[in-house]
Amino acid sequence: MLRKISWLIRAGAYIVVGAGIFGWSSFGPVALPVTVTAFALTGLMMCAWAVLDLRGREDAGWRPSTVLPYVLGAIAVVAGGASAVPDATSLVALAALAVLDAGSEASPQAGWAVAGVGALAIEIGVLTSGAGTGIALGSPLILMVALLSGRNRRAYRVQAEQAAAMLAQVEQLRAEQRQVAVLGERARIAREIHDVLAHSLGALGIQIQAARALLTAPGDVERAVGLLAVAQRIASDGLTETRRAVHALRADVAPLDQELARMAAEYRQRHSTDIRLTVEGDPVPLPPEQTLALVRTAQESLTNTAKHAPRQPVTLLLRYQDDDVTLTIGNRLTDAPAGFGDGAASAGPALHTVDGGYGLTGMRERLLLLGGTLAAGTHSGRWAVTARVPR
Repeated sequence: MLRKISWLIRAGAYIVVGAGIFGWSSFGPVALPVTVTAFALTGLMMCAWAVLDLRGREDAGWRPSTVLPYVLGAIAVVAGGASAVPDATSLVALAALAVLDAGSEASPQAGWAVAGVGALAIEIGVLTSGAGTGIALGSPLILMVALLSGRNRRAYRVQAEQAAAMLAQVEQLRAEQRQVAVLGERARIAREIHDVLAHSLGALGIQIQAARALLTAPGDVERAVGLLAVAQRIASDGLTETRRAVHALRADVAPLDQELARMAAEYRQRHSTDIRLTVEGDPVPLPPEQTLALVRTAQESLTNTAKHAPRQPVTLLLRYQDDDVTLTIGNRLTDAPAGFGDGAASAGPALHTVDGGYGLTGMRERLLLLGGTLAAGTHSGRWAVTARVPR
């Protein structure tokens, strides 16, 4: 639309120049045919210019830039040379339009070439017609001003295009950031679901196996029923935790020391095992992500403890320090497969969880995302897991 408006303005300028030349001027027998011919040729070449310009904008396969400078140069030569004729000086305006567009649309070399041939044509016309110094100096100056204006317009257009490209890149970057955030949130929820299911199903498997052992041995039905009731409660709690993970509820996590106290009480009740929680330092509120990471670490560690060291005392040490918070879970190993140290097998049925060995890896990855660390290993028959998160 703007391009068409520009051409309406150029057509209006052509009409105004023609009316000014032929409406109020009187030419001699030589000047008249020269001026009419130059004006007509300029009009024809402006029509070709319009076709090349408008068609080049609409047709992506058309390449007007290789032809357009020649057309603009021809307009500058014809209109500029004829502007030296007495009473036809206003033709220089049409030459200036061509130079302006050459400076704006063509290459710098082509723009200077169009302005140069136009100025040369003016000087030749001045020598031929005997025009005054005003035309000899003023008309080329008009073309130079038109050229500089065209170069400035081109610079503004390039800046606008670059700004638009930068805005598009920024928008694309924002879209990619939103996508990364969505993927990160999905990964976080996936980790939550994995950790919740690994803990809940692991503990559930232990209770069911213990109940099965009681039912298939001497047949202690009462204790077996109690274990199955605990298993049912574990399944219900696991379902609740899974729903919380799916809905990504971060704000409902209790303070870390309270969460650990609740977990210790549940562990003591489920497994009839001595478990002691010690808190050192002044408890401080932690971000939900860090609290949840330490809670999941404790859950996974307690599940492994129930699997590999049933009925053995467990210690939980929560230490608040100036720069970080550490949680250490330790116990003595009695049923130790590869990777858990040595120790004599305990009496009673062997218990197995559903975890496929990814528990420590998942805990370590979760803590690394928060800038924390995880250390796990055995020493003197004791298994210890130490998790650290920065404050």
